[in-house]
Amino acid sequence: PGAGRMTRPEALAYKPVKSPQITETRLETGEVVLEYPLAVRPLVAAVARRLGKSQDDLIQMKKLQLDVLGTSVWDLVDGKRSVRRMIHIFAETHRLDKKEAGVSVTQFIRELGQRGLLGLR
Repeated sequence: PGAGRMTRPEALAYKPVKSPQITETRLETGEVVLEYPLAVRPLVAAVARRLGKSQDDLIQMKKLQLDVLGTSVWDLVDGKRSVRRMIHIFAETHRLDKKEAGVSVTQFIRELGQRGLLGLR
């Protein structure tokens, strides 16, 4: 691996944690809807301040509805389980092979990480 890149075993040892800025709502179907603040670009914030808007006026909330599989992975995020353990549980629960489960779980974690909804420790 190049500089700054981690190996697969290192990545799988991380423990995903949910952002404290998220509001979680569970639908009757069991699926989860996440509501989170959208980051405001610095230039937009500067213009808004000049117009007399406060930081709170600028916060836009975004919603993301997870499907059944996404909800299943989300429910495994507890800050204690490693990505490796989550993949194992996900594979067993959904009767997938480890490789399929690994792709699904890691892709989900990566996407939510890019949105700032999950961190790794």
